[in-house]
Amino acid sequence: MSASPATFAHHCGVDSEQRNADLRQAIRSIETSGVELVRLTWCDTHGMLRGKTLTTAAAIKALDDGVGMVGTLLLKDTGDRTAYKVFEPGGTADLPAGFAGASNLMLLPDPTSFQVLPWATGTGWLRCQAWFQNGTPVPLDTRRVLQTALDKLAERGLGLVCGLEVEFHIYRIKDTHHGADLDPELAAWPGLPPAVSLIHPGFNMLSEGWADLADEPLRIVQHTAQALGLPLTSLEIELGPSQVEAVFAATDALTAADNMVRFRNGVRQALRRAGYHATFMCRPPFAHIMSSGWHLHQSVVDLATGANAFVRKDSATGTTPLDASHTLSDTGCAWLAGLLAHAQGMTALCAPTVNGFGRFQPNALAPHAAVWGADNRGAMLRVVGGAGDPATRIENRLGEPAANPYLYMAAQVYAGLDGLARGLVPPLATDSPYAAGSDPSRALPTSLPLALEALTADEALNAGLGEDWVCYFTRVKQSECHRHAQAEDRLDFERREYFSRF
Repeated sequence: MSASPATFAHHCGVDSEQRNADLRQAIRSIETSGVELVRLTWCDTHGMLRGKTLTTAAAIKALDDGVGMVGTLLLKDTGDRTAYKVFEPGGTADLPAGFAGASNLMLLPDPTSFQVLPWATGTGWLRCQAWFQNGTPVPLDTRRVLQTALDKLAERGLGLVCGLEVEFHIYRIKDTHHGADLDPELAAWPGLPPAVSLIHPGFNMLSEGWADLADEPLRIVQHTAQALGLPLTSLEIELGPSQVEAVFAATDALTAADNMVRFRNGVRQALRRAGYHATFMCRPPFAHIMSSGWHLHQSVVDLATGANAFVRKDSATGTTPLDASHTLSDTGCAWLAGLLAHAQGMTALCAPTVNGFGRFQPNALAPHAAVWGADNRGAMLRVVGGAGDPATRIENRLGEPAANPYLYMAAQVYAGLDGLARGLVPPLATDSPYAAGSDPSRALPTSLPLALEALTADEALNAGLGEDWVCYFTRVKQSECHRHAQAEDRLDFERREYFSRF
């Protein structure tokens, strides 16, 4: 079959011989899978999936024709408040045309993304991206933000490879069907989370006993991730009560970001059906809890050869492991220096919630300053590898697990590209990462409002992401900051806004 000129896909200019082949395969897969419903989903500004559930016949039609979606979904803060006055004249003047009046955008599915959901019988899934009704792409779409960044990196003949190391919390729900979160008398905006208990008591890191105690929910995580085709390599007991960690093999950056979105969404849904509550909120609202981080392992590859461009091929030139050239190639050194130069500016993209800043504490295996270390987990950037080691990489420990992965990774690209373009040279590594926090030039922002200020002031990130996009993102996040600042009970705000939803 070939796409008709009347289809929305043709209008967008994406129909091609390859897409038509993918389309035929997707239709066959949907028709033979036995699914009754297909969820067409899209990743919002905050990294959460939204979308519509269609019958199979309607989903097949939507593969070419798309499906409408209210445009205000791109303008929501974390509490689902619309940050722009879409019904007032000039209320969307700072946005691309097409958002006034809460008008429709279009979701167009990627036919190669179809899969059957392992936890939802008879249900399929398709990943979509947002388009304007005139067939032009929506530049605010965060997946498109990463695609654009990777295209710019590819102009230098380079690609980004990322490995995911994600900490999160799993709790057992005390009353699955009649808890406070489902009590109509307690309904609010946002609503309460369920009442929960621990799956392990914590403070015994990598304990085999705690792993056995948490075996049932960990098996659900394992089976869900593997059924989704995600490259899961390990599940581990973290230090905090009910805290666990999932580690994934490295893939290209766009695939890694897609995998992170699917993993968070999938395990939350699968665990909820089994009576558990998973949260990727950085610091759940309980006493004696431990903050969760998302450590992003990254390297840059030569697209022509596939070789890791961070690998130093000759003997280490640095006189000490504290010199980056002891471990990294010239490309790796410049990339490292770019990440350091833009650490403050990228913080709002790596730790984008008010709650995420409670993690930046001294001696907490979380970053305190924009410094790097040679295999040092106290530094923001941990350099791992050595001369000739194909696994040489930089681990960025700045992120929280609630971050939008497309924005987290786009920030790495634009910071690294600036390091390459200017030939930046990193300082010596620190062997005392928490003492380095006393240097104000290296200090990380201590709150989301300060992080947004740093992003707005970062010229290279603004040039890469676009000033209009930075203004849009900042406005949406400022809505969240303002409501948090005005909340009478800020802990309750975080309980409802983050623990319930993220």
